[in-house]
Amino acid sequence: MASEFKKKLFWRAVVAEFLAMTLFIFISIGSALGVNYQVVGNHTMAPTQDIVKVSLAFGLSIATLAQSVGHISGAHLNPAVTLGLLLSCQISILRAVMYIIAQCVGAIVATAILSGITSSLNTNTLGLNTLASGVNPGQGLGIEIIGTLQLVLCVLATTDRRRRDLAGSGPLAIGLSVALGHLLAIDYTGCGINPARSFGSAVITNNFMDHWIFWVGPFIGAALAVLIYDFILAPRSGDLMDRVKGQCSWTTCDSSHARKESQETQLTRKPLTGTNTA
Repeated sequence: MASEFKKKLFWRAVVAEFLAMTLFIFISIGSALGVNYQVVGNHTMAPTQDIVKVSLAFGLSIATLAQSVGHISGAHLNPAVTLGLLLSCQISILRAVMYIIAQCVGAIVATAILSGITSSLNTNTLGLNTLASGVNPGQGLGIEIIGTLQLVLCVLATTDRRRRDLAGSGPLAIGLSVALGHLLAIDYTGCGINPARSFGSAVITNNFMDHWIFWVGPFIGAALAVLIYDFILAPRSGDLMDRVKGQCSWTTCDSSHARKESQETQLTRKPLTGTNTA
């Protein structure tokens, strides 16, 4: 455990998660709060919140930041994604814990800054996730599960090193998945699919009503995505019990097993006809 804890690269990755999360929350929630600051002379007046605008702000900010810090930390920027990669045995337990702490702190810092910038608003929820009228906790939980499942499934598939058919931008694909989740869930729950993002708003507004939904739902969705991808869609070498027992220690994953697995069980998907795989 001490070996990874003492490495500079490890702490750089943790700092990268904190900084990127701070920027992500500031940009994405800031875009949602912008509806309250409309400039008449610039013709930005809108009667209601533009869901497409907000969804694109969340998705494009994730894509941009993933491209910016992905080579440093992997750019998880979401505890559900971190949990998914942990369960898929791609990161250590220590790294997962530190990433989630950094993500939550980053979200709190960004939301606090936004609170100061938008202090003139009489009622400011700062992007607080709440259930829409007519949506009960069970239904909200289901929306969060599905929204997060498709996101983590996209992350696992896009970052699968066994694949030889990948083309285009991985960060952009993941960003579009985030935007898709928001297009689905904003009307029902305000779209969490990211426990740290929900936590930051809840802490600064001191409102934790139904907050458990925005942790339990994404974590269940992430676990289901790993189960579906690693055991059904693209099974890894080794039997089920080996995967369930896990190959991760507190600080390291069995990278030698992963390399052997990659060599022995490379996915044999062929690119679609006419697709540029260069």
